[in-house]
Amino acid sequence: MINRNLIFKNNNQIKSHKAGYKKLSKKFDKIYLGLKSDIKSKNRTLNVLDKNFKFSFKFNELQKFRKYKSIAIIGMGGSILGTEAIHDFFKSKIKKKIYFFNNINENRITNFKKKENLSKVLYIVVSKSGNTIETLSNLFSLNIVKKNAKNIIIITEKKTNVLYLLSKKFQLFFVEHKNYIGGRFSVLSEVGILPSYLMGLNISKLRSQITNCLEKKNKNFLKNSTIKIANLLNSNNYNNLIFLNYFPEMEKFLYWCQQLIAESLGKKNKGFLPFISSAPKDHHSLLQLYLDGPKDKLFNICSFEKESKEKIQIKNFFGNESYLNNKKLSKIKNSQKLALIKSFIKKKIPFRELKIKRADEEVLGELFSYFIIETIIIGKLLEINPFDQPAVEQVKVNTKKLLS
Repeated sequence: MINRNLIFKNNNQIKSHKAGYKKLSKKFDKIYLGLKSDIKSKNRTLNVLDKNFKFSFKFNELQKFRKYKSIAIIGMGGSILGTEAIHDFFKSKIKKKIYFFNNINENRITNFKKKENLSKVLYIVVSKSGNTIETLSNLFSLNIVKKNAKNIIIITEKKTNVLYLLSKKFQLFFVEHKNYIGGRFSVLSEVGILPSYLMGLNISKLRSQITNCLEKKNKNFLKNSTIKIANLLNSNNYNNLIFLNYFPEMEKFLYWCQQLIAESLGKKNKGFLPFISSAPKDHHSLLQLYLDGPKDKLFNICSFEKESKEKIQIKNFFGNESYLNNKKLSKIKNSQKLALIKSFIKKKIPFRELKIKRADEEVLGELFSYFIIETIIIGKLLEINPFDQPAVEQVKVNTKKLLS
């Protein structure tokens, strides 16, 4: 997949048997047409990628919330991971203080109460079901719910659940979470777009390229990628998907990918264990295993092609002979990445390379949509339902029984 700001390519080490490829190729064509139809169909998950997608709020209704300099976002999993990814990707251009409550952490709650004037913070509370235990626990621990509170936004399904009933009883600003969009697919819906707008980001650009991977010029890449990865999963020889990340601002996006891939494909005794590996730091801890351990891993190598301003000047210490002298930090990091790729090729370790040339809203929106579409297609190729999470639901049921 190629455009001027984003390059994603498979290394030819990711191979597929001709017979298996041919069989899945016909299946892909049907799935591909079905996905394009789903995007245009209301009440389908992928409708969120339609350029005419209708949000359940009006942007002029949000103007009154733009005055807040501090925003606290409360949610779990898909209700918050996408927004965290957006925030970290654009952290340098976001001028507001953003807090994320994405786990049960008593110290985080206590420190937040000490640091902030709670009445001057905007709270965005997100839960599709409206009953997520961790989200409710954090919300009530903050003790911010008051009648007609003007600094709380509730995003949940419009049905009988704790958050919706709370918004009605206390007359809080309510935004409907569409019931046909699961949490891990919701980042480009109200769930991620509303907080992004209030962070000051360009929402139109964030959604402007989200069907690019389905265009004719990129269809072959999508087809080859999904079929090859489906074959790797079918072989049961590859159990781990390692995101080797050379771009720190992308880390939260990769954690969003981790949930998307694990929950969508981890079924019927199949699936990858997605793991985020920080590079080049992990060259000094995990690289020995990656290169010489079990050959059960597929690697996604992620980097940002931008020259840094910082240079190393050490000629006063060692003269001009040092290979580090006058080198930019970006050059050093890129050399480490290229050296690793050479080793992968030599050892026939399968990998894909994702290179970002410009870190803007268009690129991030395209990345969100690409991984959503790729993951859904892989699930369908393997006859796995990529939209449910039955094993997780059982744990939720058991937890409520223990607390009753």
